[in-house]
Amino acid sequence: MTASRTVTRRPDFTPGKLWPLGLFFLLALLFPFLPLGDKREFLLQIGFFTLVAGIMALSWDILARSGQVSLAHAAFYGLGAYSYALLLKAGLPWPAAMPLAALVAGLFSVVLGAVTMRLSGMYFAIATLAFTEVVRTVIQNLPESVAGGANGLLVPALLGGNSRGQYLLALSLLLLTVLVSLAVRLTRLHHAFAAIRQGEETARVLGVSVVRYKLAAFFISSVLAALAGVLYAGKTFFINPLETFSLANSIAPLTTSIFGGLYTTLGPVLGATVLRVAEEILHNNVKNGYLVVYGLVLMLSILWLPRGLMGLFRRGKHGGDL
Repeated sequence: MTASRTVTRRPDFTPGKLWPLGLFFLLALLFPFLPLGDKREFLLQIGFFTLVAGIMALSWDILARSGQVSLAHAAFYGLGAYSYALLLKAGLPWPAAMPLAALVAGLFSVVLGAVTMRLSGMYFAIATLAFTEVVRTVIQNLPESVAGGANGLLVPALLGGNSRGQYLLALSLLLLTVLVSLAVRLTRLHHAFAAIRQGEETARVLGVSVVRYKLAAFFISSVLAALAGVLYAGKTFFINPLETFSLANSIAPLTTSIFGGLYTTLGPVLGATVLRVAEEILHNNVKNGYLVVYGLVLMLSILWLPRGLMGLFRRGKHGGDL
């Protein structure tokens, strides 16, 4: 009875705790309208990819809430990018191609989830990593006339290349991701994911359909990651298998979520913002070896902030959870 009450307890969440997210989105919305001078395009590009990083990190965190540590995010990111490009090539307008591309990635995630459902821990992580490599290899070996092969594929510029419009679209999709995260937080999904994360056998005893909820987490996470891939494809005008399905696109969301604060909504968004800006500052000021400095800073931050940046705002084990 005690375990049941613990799992079904309502989250420590009130609307008043939304103000940091509201402040973030207000500042982010004002950013492209500021007098940015001759560096406007460059700063908007940094802002755009910061928002994309936030989508990726938060989508990964939603999956991690169910206890699944996946390295397949690059696969869904890439599937979103390539599906979007191929749908545009087939003549679909971008507003239709975007959700359809995300749905394609979601369907692949259900297949992967069904195959790997009995795995956990490092075995699950290795299986998801292998899935990414399989998808990359398949895309790379498709006829060049279909997906560009190893040489890559040209993608029409999103919104005609309008930087402000692209930024605002990315901000809108990050807002969608945040709303999905909050919906997960405030519904029975939260309790089911938490129970599964604490132990699948215990969750089954409590009446949780482990398979169904794990597949739901995988589907939600992959659809959001695919939307990030669509944004990437539309912004860069060009995609290729080596870069799009890069392991970095699976590791970065994991690292960013941990740095910001796992199992929260604000944490991954805040982590993505801090890390992306820090990366640009280091890149511009430490010409040689900035990645080493960046890695050391990140490593020390994780060691000294075991609960991430969100740990700075919490006043107890469960307080301040967004």
